Amino acid sequence: MNNLKKASIWVPVTVALTFILGFLAGDILNRQSGPTRTQKKFQTILNLIRKDYVDAVNLDSLLENTLPSLLTNLDPHSAYIPAKDLQSVNEELDGSFCGIGVQFTLNNDTITVIEVISGGPAEKVGMMAGDRIVKVDGENVAGIGITQEQVLKQLRGERDTRVKLGVKRPNAKKTLTFEVTRRDIPVTSIDASYIVSPGIGYVKVNKFGRTTYDEFWQALNQLKNDGAQDFIIDLRGNTGGFMEIAFLMANEFLDNGQTIVTTKGRDFYSTKEVRADGTGNFKDSQLVVLLDEFSASSSEILAGALQDNDRALIIGRRSFGKGLIQHQSVLPDSSAIRLTVGRYYTPSGRCIQKDYSNSAQYGHDILDRYERGEMFSQDSIKIDKSLMYLTRNGRSVYGGGGIMPDIFVPNDTSGITSYYINVANAGLLHKFAFDYVDSHREELLKATNAEELMKRLPADDTLLRQFVNYAARNGVSARWYYINISHDLIVNQLKALIARDALGYTAYFTIVNTMDSNVKRAVNELLEGGAAFPINNPASDLQPSVGNQQTQEQ
Repeated sequence: MNNLKKASIWVPVTVALTFILGFLAGDILNRQSGPTRTQKKFQTILNLIRKDYVDAVNLDSLLENTLPSLLTNLDPHSAYIPAKDLQSVNEELDGSFCGIGVQFTLNNDTITVIEVISGGPAEKVGMMAGDRIVKVDGENVAGIGITQEQVLKQLRGERDTRVKLGVKRPNAKKTLTFEVTRRDIPVTSIDASYIVSPGIGYVKVNKFGRTTYDEFWQALNQLKNDGAQDFIIDLRGNTGGFMEIAFLMANEFLDNGQTIVTTKGRDFYSTKEVRADGTGNFKDSQLVVLLDEFSASSSEILAGALQDNDRALIIGRRSFGKGLIQHQSVLPDSSAIRLTVGRYYTPSGRCIQKDYSNSAQYGHDILDRYERGEMFSQDSIKIDKSLMYLTRNGRSVYGGGGIMPDIFVPNDTSGITSYYINVANAGLLHKFAFDYVDSHREELLKATNAEELMKRLPADDTLLRQFVNYAARNGVSARWYYINISHDLIVNQLKALIARDALGYTAYFTIVNTMDSNVKRAVNELLEGGAAFPINNPASDLQPSVGNQQTQEQ
């Protein structure tokens, strides 16, 4: 188990690539003591550019602008990360960053705090949800078109540095001033965990970062203490992260010796097989894993391991199809490259990396799936039957690009009308919810959970009419024919968003999942034993099923 625990000058592309290749061969890889033919060629071209090129060339800029193209020509996932971006890129997976400890939204061109992280620096100086940050270190930041990236750059910084914030608070006539000392702020991986139905726990995992396994383990155990025996693991939209974290999570559900994944590469990354050690605490629980077209990489490792070992029922839509392994190397100037060093294979032998020989087609794959109807009809899914494999109990699974669900649930378009699209695209659902919480904060915060909060909201029709009037004042006219079609969807979204802004993301998912066809199907399967795979009763006759398709107004 040790291996489980924890610029802007144009030059011809040929010259640019040769420049980079020589640079990499000579200064980064440095595998030979004497100059190679490639290195000599690079030096010759470099001298020609310096001496004869029509404009003065900034070679550093040339390198920065050409490296991404070089790596893209290898495969879609090898990448160059400039030094200026490396820290922020790593923070998402490392599990923490240095900041003031607030979650914010840009509402009406103003930085508005929607949550103050408990125990964080902002809470300690008295900042509150609903505060508007209008100045940062004396500089006005309200009404200037500031972007989210710019906000992060101003609020985050090195540990123990200070930032002075000017804050407008609804019940204060004057601008308040808070001096906040930046500290390490945890980046959480679990969006929500709660009892979705008696005996069934739901866990929403948004990434595979350094702290994800610990958070996941704690969530499962808390749910178990709350009465959960079986679990729904929601990996929809989870694009992956650290592969090793997926190993640890899978280990919680598998018996000793069962394969989790096999990796194949070159040199140090030669063939390796990772197996469970039998120490997991949830080997007897029924499991459902939810996937969609944005579930990738580590999400597919976890789902593939559980599916191939007949430990989980996979529900949803075909996953992204990323089966390549990247290794990050930091370069001398503190930039980095993420280089593909291997492929991973599920326990049945599937390589689920989709074809990337046509880079343009690869980049449009998700859109192509939508256009040919794959998100709405199982019959539109292309399956390469020559890539059929068998699970532990003899069920048929397929390689060739992504994890295919055991039960297909189409993209739910019920309630989607032009009115809903217009208010959603304008951000009015979120804005209304925020304004509602802002004006009813004292009352809403008396609730301790989503159920109590719902009792403090007006009747559905009243809430809907308030929103429709709000939308009309903000440029989207009422169209009651379409509003009535979207009634349930709009009301559910409003309630969920109000709950999120008042109580957090668990409250949001508690409400929004009541209309989620994937979650409802998962609950039904668990209640009926559909996720149990007895050894003496192979589930090879388990067939994907298509839910009721809904029409969408065009």
